[in-house]
Amino acid sequence: MPRPRQSGRHRRPEPLAAPEGAPALVLAVPGTPSGAVRSLADEVVSIARSELPGLDARIAYLDGDDSEFPTLQSVLVHTAEERTARFEQARAAGVDVREPEGPVAVVVPLLAGPDNALLRRIRQAVMESRVAAELTDVLGPHPLLAEALHVRLSEAGLARADRARLFTVATAADGIILASVGGEEAVQAAGITGMLLAARLAVPVMAAALDEEGAIASTAEQLRSSGSQQLALAPYLIGPELDSTLLDAAAKEAGCSAAEGLGAYPAIGKLALSKYTTALGIAPQQPQGAPVR
Repeated sequence: MPRPRQSGRHRRPEPLAAPEGAPALVLAVPGTPSGAVRSLADEVVSIARSELPGLDARIAYLDGDDSEFPTLQSVLVHTAEERTARFEQARAAGVDVREPEGPVAVVVPLLAGPDNALLRRIRQAVMESRVAAELTDVLGPHPLLAEALHVRLSEAGLARADRARLFTVATAADGIILASVGGEEAVQAAGITGMLLAARLAVPVMAAALDEEGAIASTAEQLRSSGSQQLALAPYLIGPELDSTLLDAAAKEAGCSAAEGLGAYPAIGKLALSKYTTALGIAPQQPQGAPVR
């Protein structure tokens, strides 16, 4: 039996559900499709659905093949066709329904920071689909991404999991290089999240371009000249857009260990959903970062 609704001003908020007929959330996944990339995208979408019951969430691949990995253009076209078919079926059954208005889908890039080359391709695919779709901004910068970076560093033994409990980690870094891809704009965006990460870890954090020759090594030298001796490389990247060989080479060049990409950390799904709900004017509880310790 359902529990009775709690009364008074301390009652829990009613759970939010996706409005009937709401546009689909289409997660635009960059990078080379693979089983691992699909698993990551599935988990991100699953998190978003758990936060907003009834959400129509779909996955599209920027470099898909329209068989095993559907492209963004084909997903948008198929979503629009399904929407039209539902309307026509309802009208044929005598149901008094209005013709659907507004966007068919909200496209959310699976990117932590701006990458103009990838965003240009996503925008082009939306235009070529000729489907009314809205494209959101990337997921960061955001306090939740600083939290995710902290977790990935602690999993690699490069940061304390919880400073408040004074866990000691012998290999904890005293300087973090935040690696991004996408040019100067991406480095600046990573730097904003880097300031939040620095506040969490109480160590200096500097952002650098992973795809710019010598940038990681130069940043490592700056950190060492300012007193940091044990460095760590933290990718400000989710995973599909991350070239692991590039990361390994940069870590070797900088002479430090590297953490894993952000991956399907729960914050990624929550931020993707937040971009979707903001685009539609839905107001669920906004994702908040953990308090800085």
